Amino acid sequence: MDKNVGGIDRTGRIVIGIVVAIAGIAALTGYLAASAVIGGVAVVIGAILLVTGTTQKCPINSAAGIDTTE
Repeated sequence: MDKNVGGIDRTGRIVIGIVVAIAGIAALTGYLAASAVIGGVAVVIGAILLVTGTTQKCPINSAAGIDTTE
């Protein structure tokens, strides 16, 4: 798979991924008033955003024909 995530899209994914993952961890540990399920989902979503941002490869972008590297 070719790189298809770049620029502001990449930066946004990394920053939002970190924030969402931290919020999910906080929910799982009880620092936020959210259930463990919501915390777990947030951690998974944060991890997906971090991986797609750092590797610059997104299967959804590829399937949709979206390329933000240019």
